[in-house]
Amino acid sequence: MQTIIRSIERSNDNPRDPRNQEVVYPAYDNPQIGNLETPINSSGFTKAFINNLPAYRQGLSPIRRGLEVGMAHGYWLIGPFAKLGPLRDSDIANLAGLISTVGLVVISTIAISLYASTNPPNPTQTVTTPRPPQELNTAEGWNEYASGFLIGGIGGALFAYSLLALDIPHFISTYLFQ
Repeated sequence: MQTIIRSIERSNDNPRDPRNQEVVYPAYDNPQIGNLETPINSSGFTKAFINNLPAYRQGLSPIRRGLEVGMAHGYWLIGPFAKLGPLRDSDIANLAGLISTVGLVVISTIAISLYASTNPPNPTQTVTTPRPPQELNTAEGWNEYASGFLIGGIGGALFAYSLLALDIPHFISTYLFQ
């Protein structure tokens, strides 16, 4: 046991030991900014993943960004409302989930529009997002985003509701495997 402790103590002064090398660096060579470059947020995988999300993808208009984000939210929000809501054991659980989802999308759209009226700041450049979209630094850009979010959210919810209403597993078991 003593030999292990001595070998560890000897490695403390070795600059070539990877345990003694810095892992976190200040971004842009200024620690006062508070943006640190870590192995997680500066890796190629993380940068590629984040920069391919609709919020940061280059070349999209604000309405297209809103459509994509709204479709995803509308599609996924209906499930928790339908399966975990107070009407989950009734015949109208899916319809209640749809109405709840549309209500939440409308409330979120109002919140985005209110944010647009507050003169939003410019998008922040970070290690992970070196080129944030500049279209979202104006009230017009955020209002276009909100319009796309509303249309996409309701459309995504309607699409998910139609899949739930079709009851595809029942259809497959009844008509295809008999």
